[in-house]
Amino acid sequence: EAGHQVEVFDAARANLHPCLGCDSCGMAGPCVQKDDMTNLKEALLQADMAVFVTPLYYFGMSAQLKTVIDRFYSFTGQLSSRGLKTALIAAAWDSSDWTMKDLAAHYQTLCRYMNFRDQGMILGTGCGTVPRTRNSVFPQKAYELGKSLNE
Repeated sequence: EAGHQVEVFDAARANLHPCLGCDSCGMAGPCVQKDDMTNLKEALLQADMAVFVTPLYYFGMSAQLKTVIDRFYSFTGQLSSRGLKTALIAAAWDSSDWTMKDLAAHYQTLCRYMNFRDQGMILGTGCGTVPRTRNSVFPQKAYELGKSLNE
């Protein structure tokens, strides 16, 4: 509705390998691994914004999303120099007030380190099932966040 062109990268179904920490890339690429991160890297370097979407797994992001973020290592300089806009959308079963604290802190630290410009966080607590999520305020909040973003 807001006129954004959206590309979805499904980290859970992508062919991704964790960073080996080999430093062959020297933080400036290329990465020695040849997988779907190659295409994502190019898309991120062209994008105006990235939205990180994850279920909450033991008070952090999913391993699949963490793998993507760890692989930023091979192009940290290129990516951090862009001042990319970002947002975080997460869903958790638990609805305690502290449930999203650590995930939010991790995301904010990532933004600070990578020079990302945070556009907002939708932290959906009490969203343990599709019906519970659908009947919560969080889908509307995510919709409003998307509509509020300027191109």
